[in-house]
Amino acid sequence: MPQIFPRRANSLPVLTLATLGIVAATVVLGAWYWLSPEFYEVGYRPEQPVPYSHRLHAGQLGMDCRYCHSQVEDSPHANVPPTQTCMNCHSQVRTDSEALLPVRESWATGEAIQWVNVHHIPDYARFPHAPHLNVGGGLAIGCETCHGRIDQMEVVQTVVPLSMGWCIDCHRDPAPNLRPASEVTTMGLYANETDDARADRVSQSRATIASEGVTIRPPQNCSACHY
Repeated sequence: MPQIFPRRANSLPVLTLATLGIVAATVVLGAWYWLSPEFYEVGYRPEQPVPYSHRLHAGQLGMDCRYCHSQVEDSPHANVPPTQTCMNCHSQVRTDSEALLPVRESWATGEAIQWVNVHHIPDYARFPHAPHLNVGGGLAIGCETCHGRIDQMEVVQTVVPLSMGWCIDCHRDPAPNLRPASEVTTMGLYANETDDARADRVSQSRATIASEGVTIRPPQNCSACHY
């Protein structure tokens, strides 16, 4: 009986399996990168209903973050400021600005401005701001650790992934991100810090964490952040 398939057809199953393996690995690696928070979260910068410049307000004018986000030290969430907070200034400043028309309409009608959330936390996780701004021992996690140099942003965007791995790294070793609680909203506090100065600061933070009477032990168990 003559041979139907050529001898080289014997290698076809091996080549098929190898090709499928390469395709599967490519899909997995592609999903690992393209669907990671580092890729699709960092740099997210939505358009807001009012062109509010953090560079102007927090940077040039030096406004404290807590003037607008007034409940951040006591509440689980950093509240979005009500229209009244805007009108405290803008009832007298730039009262005819076309860009601020939505603010004046909100004030007149009582309808809240629909600000777009920039930093997203999954529904199945929780991130309370209060304990991060009051970690103990006179120390805190600065606003710029998670939000970046807000004072330099015309439009706010995400600068860190806020992924579970990113948070766990900080919980395992919070010392590099700690600062005096009095400087919690200060931007660029360590911007010009040398390597030696950073090493000394981190060492001092670790010493404070280990000192008697200070309890700074960020939880690493699942139930701490997940409902």
